[in-house]
Amino acid sequence: MAKRKRDSAREDRIHDEIIVDANGPEEQAMSWYYYLEEKISFPFRATCTTSRTTSPLRKGESVEVRRMAPDDACSADMLVMIRWQDRDMAVPLSQLTAANPDESTRQAVEDWHYWVAQGYCF
Repeated sequence: MAKRKRDSAREDRIHDEIIVDANGPEEQAMSWYYYLEEKISFPFRATCTTSRTTSPLRKGESVEVRRMAPDDACSADMLVMIRWQDRDMAVPLSQLTAANPDESTRQAVEDWHYWVAQGYCF
Protein backbone atom coordinates (compact mmCIF):
# COMPACT_ATOMS: atom_id res chain seq x y z
CA MET A 1 0.00 0.00 0.00
CA ALA A 2 1.39 3.41 -0.94
CA LYS A 3 2.03 5.79 1.93
CA ARG A 4 -0.74 8.35 2.23
CA LYS A 5 -0.56 12.00 3.15
CA ARG A 6 -0.82 12.44 6.92
CA ASP A 7 -4.45 12.83 8.03
CA SER A 8 -4.56 14.64 11.39
CA ALA A 9 -8.19 13.76 12.16
CA ARG A 10 -7.57 10.08 11.44
CA GLU A 11 -4.30 10.11 13.43
CA ASP A 12 -6.16 11.64 16.39
CA ARG A 13 -8.94 9.03 16.20
CA ILE A 14 -6.42 6.18 16.01
CA HIS A 15 -4.38 7.45 18.94
CA ASP A 16 -7.27 8.77 21.07
CA GLU A 17 -9.89 6.07 20.45
CA ILE A 18 -8.25 2.90 19.15
CA ILE A 19 -4.81 2.47 20.70
CA VAL A 20 -5.14 5.00 23.53
CA ASP A 21 -4.55 2.55 26.39
CA ALA A 22 -2.42 0.03 24.50
CA ASN A 23 0.96 -0.75 26.01
CA GLY A 24 3.07 -2.63 23.52
CA PRO A 25 2.42 -4.48 20.28
CA GLU A 26 0.10 -7.17 21.64
CA GLU A 27 -2.25 -4.63 23.20
CA GLN A 28 -2.20 -2.49 20.04
CA ALA A 29 -3.21 -5.53 17.98
CA MET A 30 -6.06 -6.36 20.35
CA SER A 31 -7.17 -2.71 20.45
CA TRP A 32 -7.37 -2.68 16.66
CA TYR A 33 -9.15 -6.04 16.67
CA TYR A 34 -11.90 -4.94 19.05
CA TYR A 35 -12.30 -1.56 17.30
CA LEU A 36 -12.80 -3.25 13.92
CA GLU A 37 -15.05 -5.94 15.35
CA GLU A 38 -17.27 -3.30 16.95
CA LYS A 39 -17.38 -0.82 14.06
CA ILE A 40 -17.70 -3.10 11.03
CA SER A 41 -21.17 -4.31 10.09
CA PHE A 42 -20.78 -7.92 8.99
CA PRO A 43 -21.36 -9.41 6.50
CA PHE A 44 -20.38 -7.06 3.68
CA ARG A 45 -19.23 -7.36 0.08
CA ALA A 46 -15.66 -6.42 -0.71
CA THR A 47 -13.31 -6.28 -3.66
CA CYS A 48 -9.69 -7.37 -3.60
CA THR A 49 -7.51 -4.36 -4.41
CA THR A 50 -4.14 -6.08 -4.48
CA SER A 51 -2.83 -9.60 -4.78
CA ARG A 52 -0.59 -10.99 -2.03
CA THR A 53 1.55 -14.07 -1.81
CA THR A 54 -0.15 -14.94 1.48
CA SER A 55 -3.68 -14.83 0.07
CA PRO A 56 -5.40 -16.70 -2.77
CA LEU A 57 -7.42 -13.66 -3.83
CA ARG A 58 -6.70 -11.91 -7.10
CA LYS A 59 -7.04 -8.20 -7.75
CA GLY A 60 -10.64 -7.41 -8.71
CA GLU A 61 -12.12 -10.53 -7.13
CA SER A 62 -15.31 -9.95 -5.15
CA VAL A 63 -15.97 -11.74 -1.84
CA GLU A 64 -18.32 -11.69 1.12
CA VAL A 65 -16.60 -10.73 4.36
CA ARG A 66 -18.35 -12.63 7.14
CA ARG A 67 -16.57 -11.65 10.37
CA MET A 68 -13.22 -10.97 11.94
CA ALA A 69 -10.86 -13.94 12.06
CA PRO A 70 -10.29 -15.34 15.56
CA ASP A 71 -8.38 -12.85 17.71
CA ASP A 72 -5.41 -15.18 18.16
CA ALA A 73 -4.87 -15.07 14.37
CA CYS A 74 -4.69 -11.27 14.37
CA SER A 75 -1.53 -10.61 16.37
CA ALA A 76 0.46 -9.39 13.33
CA ASP A 77 -2.26 -8.30 10.88
CA MET A 78 -6.01 -7.77 10.92
CA LEU A 79 -7.59 -10.74 9.18
CA VAL A 80 -11.19 -11.25 8.19
CA MET A 81 -13.07 -14.43 7.37
CA ILE A 82 -14.43 -14.78 3.85
CA ARG A 83 -16.27 -17.46 1.94
CA TRP A 84 -14.07 -18.46 -1.00
CA GLN A 85 -14.56 -21.44 -3.30
CA ASP A 86 -16.91 -23.13 -0.81
CA ARG A 87 -14.44 -22.68 2.06
CA ASP A 88 -14.10 -20.26 4.94
CA MET A 89 -10.66 -18.68 5.13
CA ALA A 90 -8.89 -15.69 6.64
CA VAL A 91 -7.40 -12.95 4.46
CA PRO A 92 -5.84 -9.59 5.31
CA LEU A 93 -8.36 -6.77 5.63
CA SER A 94 -5.77 -4.48 4.04
CA GLN A 95 -6.23 -6.17 0.66
CA LEU A 96 -9.99 -5.55 0.59
CA THR A 97 -12.16 -2.52 -0.08
CA ALA A 98 -15.75 -2.60 1.12
CA ALA A 99 -18.41 -2.25 -1.57
CA ASN A 100 -21.24 0.10 -0.55
CA PRO A 101 -20.50 -0.05 3.20
CA ASP A 102 -22.38 1.80 5.90
CA GLU A 103 -20.55 4.80 7.36
CA SER A 104 -19.14 2.97 10.39
CA THR A 105 -17.78 0.12 8.26
CA ARG A 106 -16.31 2.54 5.72
CA GLN A 107 -14.50 4.54 8.40
CA ALA A 108 -13.17 1.48 10.23
CA VAL A 109 -11.82 -0.17 7.07
CA GLU A 110 -10.29 3.12 5.91
CA ASP A 111 -8.71 3.63 9.34
CA TRP A 112 -7.03 0.23 9.04
CA HIS A 113 -5.93 0.93 5.45
CA TYR A 114 -4.46 4.25 6.59
CA TRP A 115 -2.55 2.58 9.46
CA VAL A 116 -1.04 0.04 7.07
CA ALA A 117 -0.29 2.64 4.36
CA GLN A 118 1.57 4.81 6.88
CA GLY A 119 3.85 1.87 7.62
CA TYR A 120 2.71 1.55 11.22
CA CYS A 121 2.95 -1.89 12.78
CA PHE A 122 2.45 -3.57 16.13
